[in-house]
Amino acid sequence: MLIGNRPCRIYGEAHAEYLLLQMTGEHELQSMESEIAAIAQSAHHFLFAAVPVESWNDALSPWEAPAVWGKQGFGGKAADTLRFLTERVIPTLKQQYPLPENVKIILGGYSLAGLFALWASTQTDPFYGIAAASPSVWFPEWMKFEQQHPIQAQRVYLSLGDKEENTKNAVMAVVGDNIRTLHSRLIERGADCTLEWNSGGHFKNADLRTAKAFRWVMEEHA
Repeated sequence: MLIGNRPCRIYGEAHAEYLLLQMTGEHELQSMESEIAAIAQSAHHFLFAAVPVESWNDALSPWEAPAVWGKQGFGGKAADTLRFLTERVIPTLKQQYPLPENVKIILGGYSLAGLFALWASTQTDPFYGIAAASPSVWFPEWMKFEQQHPIQAQRVYLSLGDKEENTKNAVMAVVGDNIRTLHSRLIERGADCTLEWNSGGHFKNADLRTAKAFRWVMEEHA
């Protein structure tokens, strides 16, 4: 389905209680079917939209930052991406599908898309929940920013691979401490939040980890 010239992949069913949105890069599309199959193990009805981004590092970074690996830095164009999501994608999906007026919108993603989801929830409030799998919370100045602009979603899933903080890259090595701090902050503020540790490094089972994130946000927690 084309939304503003972007080929968005739509899965799930139209009469859904949850609308799941995920910003995706080329590298994720081949494993999308397995991710959807894993999300579908949930008892809940959902409509899922995979929204592609052209330049991963630019489109999903909240502000400009230098390269941390390789040569490509971060262009800081997340505000444009969020505008596209709220002004084009969500209204188009509500127009095309008979979604309930009070459909619960969950924004999720992996790695930098996970950071984007968390950041988006500091900017605007249509999101029922955030499903952030291995989010790039090492991103420069993110923790300070979030303290001043708190995440608004009341239901937040965080995860990390248990080997991710063992990197020799000094910028990224703070990811473990940062995600623990973020989890504590959200709990203190009264959010329904969990932090799950997966075995392995950053690139292991990204599709299944993301599916687990979306599933958790859809479940009811006592």
